[in-house]
Amino acid sequence: MLNKRHVVLAGLSVTCLIAATIVARTEPTVLRGTEAFGDWRRDRPGTVRLIRPQDLPKPGATAWASNVSRIVPRPASAMPQVPAGFKIELFAGGLSGPRIIRTAPNGDIFVAETGAGRIRILRSDGDATKPATNTVYATGLNKPFGIAFFPSGDNPQWLYVANTDSVVRFAYRNGDLKASGRPETIVANLPHSYGHSTRDIVFTSDDKRMLVSVGSASNAGEGLGQPPEGVEAWKRDRALGAAWGSETDRAVVLAFDPDGKNKTLFATGIRNCVGLAIQPGSGTPWCSTNERDGRGDNLVPDYVTRIREGAFYGWPWFYIGDNEDPSHVGRRPDLKNKVTIPDVLLEAHSASLGLAFYTGSNFPPEYRGDAFAAEHGSWNRAKRTGYKVVRIKLKDGVPTGEYEDFVTGFVVNDNEVWGRPVGVTVARDGALLVSEDGNGTIWRVSHVQP
Repeated sequence: MLNKRHVVLAGLSVTCLIAATIVARTEPTVLRGTEAFGDWRRDRPGTVRLIRPQDLPKPGATAWASNVSRIVPRPASAMPQVPAGFKIELFAGGLSGPRIIRTAPNGDIFVAETGAGRIRILRSDGDATKPATNTVYATGLNKPFGIAFFPSGDNPQWLYVANTDSVVRFAYRNGDLKASGRPETIVANLPHSYGHSTRDIVFTSDDKRMLVSVGSASNAGEGLGQPPEGVEAWKRDRALGAAWGSETDRAVVLAFDPDGKNKTLFATGIRNCVGLAIQPGSGTPWCSTNERDGRGDNLVPDYVTRIREGAFYGWPWFYIGDNEDPSHVGRRPDLKNKVTIPDVLLEAHSASLGLAFYTGSNFPPEYRGDAFAAEHGSWNRAKRTGYKVVRIKLKDGVPTGEYEDFVTGFVVNDNEVWGRPVGVTVARDGALLVSEDGNGTIWRVSHVQP
């Protein structure tokens, strides 16, 4: 016969077993190495990936692929998928290619409709799940993308917009639904003749500098040649790794005063820093980056990383550290051992775009301070990847190298997709908003589990 002590111990054993089972069930799946490369069929909210520099294949391990997705209307049964405890709902539809989205201090959502050359405002009154006001703020812009409010705080005086060829600003007060006048040009000539066209913009946390991202003109510096004065003379008074010719001031993050003066190269060798963000607290700038094509299905990884002033990230001569690009072997030996390795490597060709840090209180506490990046999706990989929103995991403000699938479900089949995520922003109520330019929609993710 069992005595009372045996019953208590047995009960504790069962309790421990149940707890262990719960932990086992909720522990996220972590895909490492080649398992992390995957494709869209393995994407699930909660799946964690860790790709390290030593996991990368050799160039040409697989053939270059052209696998352009066909955009189709969203099927009636299709809904984006989010982790347990969260819900996702349509916030706005019928937009014209919504790309970067930003939350104004008063809660208005500013949307860059890049192809249409305009900025739109969505405003919610009472019901945060739907905009009650949908109006055009400004038109006549040239492929607008980045949006920033200046100065920081609750009462900005200016709205800055990064066109593909310039930076302009509008006089702005909280609650403005229409531009009060024509924009003032702050930076008149951003490099833009061809190649990557998106320009993002942020201000440093002290409001003293304006950072503007400019992508490369080419895939991997094809036809770059040599500077007329020679490499040694070229690099003498220029930033580490700065390219020349048609790539002058490209594949970089530029820094200016807020009035557009005193241009410098903040960071170089970043092929296409589509999404810029400032990490709250530390004030560190971050980039969400598209890397080069044509090196195989799993090269070169896209990445999300902190960017350090004066650092060189490899393009076009190197990638992910001291890996020499096969098209540039032996061309810049002086740069070896000077390449900064990015913090978080993503599946190659994911096309990482918008980036935002979670600063709200709606999500569970462990999400606060983490970042979210929108993956527009591959066109150049045999097995489609991207087409999702990922969570960049941080510990004590430092990236762990891991990232987690957060919103998936935009792919219909191997040939068709209905959604291509671009922008992410945290709404004033703590929900995460996600734009996608395939069907012109914005989605709202909130946490509902107590």
